[in-house]
Amino acid sequence: MKFAVLVFPGSNCDIDMYHAIKDELGEEVEYVWHTETDLSSFDGILVPGGFSYGDYLRCGAMANQSNIMAEVKKAADAGKPVLGVCNGFQILTEAGLLPGALLRNKNLKFMCRTIQLKVENNNTLFTNQYEQGQVINIPIAHGEGNYYCDEETLQKLKDNNQIVFTYSGENPNGSLADIAGIINERGNVLGMMPHPERAVDALVGGADGLAVFKSIVKQWRENHVNN
Repeated sequence: MKFAVLVFPGSNCDIDMYHAIKDELGEEVEYVWHTETDLSSFDGILVPGGFSYGDYLRCGAMANQSNIMAEVKKAADAGKPVLGVCNGFQILTEAGLLPGALLRNKNLKFMCRTIQLKVENNNTLFTNQYEQGQVINIPIAHGEGNYYCDEETLQKLKDNNQIVFTYSGENPNGSLADIAGIINERGNVLGMMPHPERAVDALVGGADGLAVFKSIVKQWRENHVNN
């Protein structure tokens, strides 16, 4: 499986994403600069965290105007897996690929620590290697991770089982309904605020995030290799 790791001015988790795919999974991966206009050769798209364009105007808003985002939308429409983490999650909401928005943390402070997540839906291409209800330890590093949507959208997320991860025990940023990660209706686009790519090796504190990437590869192989 071949992954693209998008890189915007201000991205700072692209190397972590690259490491997770190349060194931990052993899959093919390339960095793709935001000015590129073709993602057709890639099987999966990874939108990393950081501070694209310095978070000017609104987190993810300027990145959404980059050339590459038209290709990300094409990839999503084609059913390819698209994962956005932290700033990547913000970019996906700005692009309309996921509903809702990410607001300033409730305490108005940047937070960087490991928190607990609960797997609310393990029947997705991003979570099939987890157990339903499993609690995992994943780092966060954000100032605007407070997920918000209107009541109608929230009910739709619940009805369609689109809430994939919730904060367990502590809600660090005030997110509505403790939401930490959601998928689109089709199930091939995931946005999450915590950083699974920073939790892929026990040597650096834990590997609970690795199953996100293993899940993607497993689903892809079942659909494209084993048939």
